Amino acid sequence: MTKYWSKMVKRATPYVPGKQMDGENILKLNTNENPYPPSPNVFQAIEKELKTSLQLYPSPTVQPLRKAVGQLYDVPEDYVFIGNGSDEVLAFSFMAFFEPGERIVFPKITYSFYEVYATLFNIPYEQVTLNRDFTIPIEKMFQADGGVIFPNPNAPTSLYMSLDLITEVVEQNPHKVVIIDEAYIDFAKESAVKLVHKYDNLLIIQTTSKSRALAGLRVGFAIGQPQLIEALVRIKDSMNSYTIDRLAIVGAEAAINDISYTKQSIEKIIQTREWASEKLREMGFSVLPSQTNFLFAEHYLHDGLTLQQKLQAKNVLIRHFNVEPIHNYLRITIGTDKQMEQFFNKLQKAMEQM
Repeated sequence: MTKYWSKMVKRATPYVPGKQMDGENILKLNTNENPYPPSPNVFQAIEKELKTSLQLYPSPTVQPLRKAVGQLYDVPEDYVFIGNGSDEVLAFSFMAFFEPGERIVFPKITYSFYEVYATLFNIPYEQVTLNRDFTIPIEKMFQADGGVIFPNPNAPTSLYMSLDLITEVVEQNPHKVVIIDEAYIDFAKESAVKLVHKYDNLLIIQTTSKSRALAGLRVGFAIGQPQLIEALVRIKDSMNSYTIDRLAIVGAEAAINDISYTKQSIEKIIQTREWASEKLREMGFSVLPSQTNFLFAEHYLHDGLTLQQKLQAKNVLIRHFNVEPIHNYLRITIGTDKQMEQFFNKLQKAMEQM
């Protein structure tokens, strides 16, 4: 029965995450999770918190974690907002900075949650068609009526946009907020965080799910000048003052502070990414130059959807997007070296069956 649904519910088209399958023999390379565990310090911090403080509400300001993020990125803590995963931060940002009736702009091939949120919050949008090489034509994001949002690196294409191009987008939208979704930035060249000191209309959103292996804790954050952060806090506190639980706060703080462990994990993933990219090319795939923890590739002979289905039948999960112009591409999360060897073994067998 839908007769009691609000108009918001009726126009909602929920985001569809990557397929989840249970089982010990599943090779899960479809949701861009980190194949390595988080820092050992995370477990120690959570264990201590479990024994002492669960009867108490968590901090509504999340001050210790904001301070840790601020120190990491050399910004004051009042430049930092913490949310229950970067998707919540994105949702709050749509409510805080984008208006119904004012058209926002984002790429046509990008993180599909942007379209979901725009539709949910009744915000008109324009999707910018990518160039033939899947780069974003930045001039089409200039002078947006309501604001701009895009990932860097972009997902699912894995391509990175240089800071000089980002600067141009920000400067060409002087009176509207430009949001850069940096979920995969730790696997890329450099973050745009350094630009927030200069531009009061720039908001950077990041996550602890990828490079810090905390997808299960759900902690994301935004970095921007205090007026932007205050807007996010007003939205959050109008809905739920306690969006981050105590275990997530201490776990994320421990992960943020363990810089050396995170760096080692990132380096291993990047090394495997480069090896896997070359291996795919040897097998006849065209692979985009990834700056993420996944690869985006298509085979010159074999259909992408068929390959994905044959791999799933072999308990290997990768992601396929059945939309133009990427309908023949596959998104493959980087696993451990052992996992990638298993993947290539199954992939070879799947291709032999076609």
